[in-house]
Amino acid sequence: MLFASLSAPLQLLDNASLAWGLAACGIAQLSKLFIELVTQRRWRPQVLIETGGMPSSHSALVTGTAAAVGWLDGFDSPAFALASTVAFVVMYDASGVRRAAGFTAERVNALPSNLWDPSPDKPLKERLGHSRLEVLVGSLLGPAIALPGLVFVGSPLHLAQVLSQAFG
Repeated sequence: MLFASLSAPLQLLDNASLAWGLAACGIAQLSKLFIELVTQRRWRPQVLIETGGMPSSHSALVTGTAAAVGWLDGFDSPAFALASTVAFVVMYDASGVRRAAGFTAERVNALPSNLWDPSPDKPLKERLGHSRLEVLVGSLLGPAIALPGLVFVGSPLHLAQVLSQAFG
């Protein structure tokens, strides 16, 4: 039992599907910083911790993870079916429910402040969801990052082992 609990962190580091899904999410989120710089001509690091925007990092996460699961376990596996189903739900939610909530917040924020007793401390967050294009780009970015990473690099544990042999 003790051995199983000690090996759990190593198993987590050996989970290439999770690692590359998270990498796709991080790269998508980081790209928002540069997209903001190019399109709005301003450096705004806050976009790194905001939701919404181009591309959808949640879509990159779930499609990257699903693609990696399919590659490793087979595209006919129950694990891939589950990962794909979760991906579709997340992307539908991002472009539907969360986007509608953002539009609603925008309208509520536009109401006169004298309607509220007491007045809100700060406006509601308006940038919650994504357009279909933002979801599409994120959903393409996920596998585009995860699959090459999986094939050419492998898991973080594998990468650490290769680097330790090369430099250790």
